[in-house]
Amino acid sequence: MSVVEDPVLLRAEGLCVSFGGLEVLRQVSLEVHAGCVLGVIGPNGAGKTTLFNTICGFVRPGSGTITFAGQALERPRPERLTRHGIARTLQGLGLFAGLTVLDNVVAGATHRSRTSLGGALLGSPWADHDERALAARAMDVLRELGIDGDAKRICAGLPYGVRKRVALARALVSQPRLLLLDEPAAGLSATEVGELADIVRGLAPATTVMLVEHHMDFVMNLCDRLVVLDFGEVIARGTPAQVRADPQVQRAYLGDPVAAVAGEGGAHA
Repeated sequence: MSVVEDPVLLRAEGLCVSFGGLEVLRQVSLEVHAGCVLGVIGPNGAGKTTLFNTICGFVRPGSGTITFAGQALERPRPERLTRHGIARTLQGLGLFAGLTVLDNVVAGATHRSRTSLGGALLGSPWADHDERALAARAMDVLRELGIDGDAKRICAGLPYGVRKRVALARALVSQPRLLLLDEPAAGLSATEVGELADIVRGLAPATTVMLVEHHMDFVMNLCDRLVVLDFGEVIARGTPAQVRADPQVQRAYLGDPVAAVAGEGGAHA
């Protein structure tokens, strides 16, 4: 009898996080289904980045559990995420400005090397083989993202949109099962946002994506499902159409309807 694999790749249940007595996440639960794109949205200060940081191990929850591919992620260490099959991009890109594009991307896949540090320093044959293999894999990813022509350029001199793709390439080179994108559309032009959406769509089904984003058109057109946070709590979840029509989501983003306010006392906004 065959075993049917749980389609939920990542599951968070009852996450609570507090900073100095301030509750930032309150009983947050969500599921990320394999092969899908899940968007986490909400007003500023809703707890979106804290949720990402908790999943990645930068923040330890006071309570709650996180499971990935059916295994508990207990006290995950950020530097070992790729070994679990998880990769993340950062709002600040986090690139090495003085290194080339290729070197930056190779840095994202070094966990796949079979060579120890000592072996690399002593010029082991395996070290040379691994270096060539990692460089080849990095070039493949750069080619997929359309920036292989920039492979030998120093990152510091590149346009912002290109550097965003370099950061994405560095995350993808580890061949993650789950890719976490922290505001991937921030700072991009309308054309670049459209291109990014095409890239993310093309990652499925091999790579599942969870993203935090403020660009609503990007999110609504790209994501399969959404989770909405407000003041550290999940206030809605569902398809983009369901979330868009949710009155609680509309209040969180827009406040109470003007008509309702005016009806209370006849005052004008």
